Amino acid sequence: MSRPLPDTLAVPELDLLAPMLNQEGDLWTADFRGLTLRTALQPIYSISHKRVVGYEALIRAFDPDNAPVLPLHLFQLPASEGENLLLDRLCRFLHIRNYSRLSDQLNWLFLNVSPRVATGSAHTDSFFGHLLARTGLPPHRIVVEIVEQPTDDAERLRETVADYKELGCLTAIDDFGAGHSNFERIWNLSPDIVKLDRTLLTRATEDHKARQILNGIVSLLHQSACLVLLEGVESRSQALIAIDAGVDFVQGFYFCRPSTELKSLAQEQAPADFDQLLDEYKQSRQVTQDPTRQLVNFFEGYFRNAIERLGSGASMHQACLELLNHPAVSRCYLVNAQGIQIDETLISNTGIRHQDPRFRPLESTSSADWYRQQYLRRALAQPEKLQATAPYLCVTGAYMCVTLSLGFYLNGELRVLCCDILSNTVHRAQAG
Repeated sequence: MSRPLPDTLAVPELDLLAPMLNQEGDLWTADFRGLTLRTALQPIYSISHKRVVGYEALIRAFDPDNAPVLPLHLFQLPASEGENLLLDRLCRFLHIRNYSRLSDQLNWLFLNVSPRVATGSAHTDSFFGHLLARTGLPPHRIVVEIVEQPTDDAERLRETVADYKELGCLTAIDDFGAGHSNFERIWNLSPDIVKLDRTLLTRATEDHKARQILNGIVSLLHQSACLVLLEGVESRSQALIAIDAGVDFVQGFYFCRPSTELKSLAQEQAPADFDQLLDEYKQSRQVTQDPTRQLVNFFEGYFRNAIERLGSGASMHQACLELLNHPAVSRCYLVNAQGIQIDETLISNTGIRHQDPRFRPLESTSSADWYRQQYLRRALAQPEKLQATAPYLCVTGAYMCVTLSLGFYLNGELRVLCCDILSNTVHRAQAG
């Protein structure tokens, strides 16, 4: 039975919301505008721990005939800001009351709060603290999710997020990577967790470049001191992409669908076999890394011969002629112990064919400083050991390459011989 709602509502409190909840056995439901609201939970898994570490609470609405109502239609029902605030808090009240009755005393509960609600009141959300106190659910088990969308009051949103943190809750940015996402919100709000929107995963599934971008975003978020959750994982291949991207947590239909059967859901073990997934990932990475190791083995002799010729007084071109004649090699260059390139780069016929006139300003590299490059620092730190990079974008021509580098001593001074191989010729290089 639906109860009448007030025309205006500034700060709905527990005493107003409590009569809107009904107990059905071990669970609670809520009334809102003739609809029955129920809590659904979807597990969130840690890849490294290989188990559930939390649940996202989702609202499910049903009409008087028990037919489901789309969440979109539910959240279009409020006719005022006060009623919108009431619905938001009613959902949170319902979720927390249900979750606090589960036997799980460890894992997180993820709760959605829209920026519109979070910034719509000048009052601190004292309601939430009172709610946690009444239900006995510790604040540190709550992750407050702020949906990624524009807000008219960014400063107020920042203050609200700070209030949740002061209360003891974790905070998360939801749907990052969709629509209005940007890192400025990450810097301003300093969330504990960032949930990546499933569109990033969809693109990564279809496009290898998008997969590299996804990996880069995860790396940047980790450097910003954020844990990363990838939602919308719907297949085994997407689960492997998530593992490869380095995300901390995963969520999606492939692992488990949301369910209103809360007790049975909390008692279930992870349906996905993480051991098998991780073994498959390790095997695929082994295959991926093999070409690099094979390159080192294949070109080791070329480098030793070139260094021996340099030591005998040969010119750089004479010393590297064998390398330059290999069809996979793009260029060779020599660098000193400070990372400064000595003389111009030697370009092979392969490199000349792949030169793009649009990037001609980048071609001349005499006296360039390569010290920032990891392959150079590794070669300087470990002389006589041939180093190899993963494929990366070369700044001298904006093409993908693998760089081999070897530190050695020439007339008592440390030098590094470097050689770029076009990444699309790696397999041909191994074949000789």
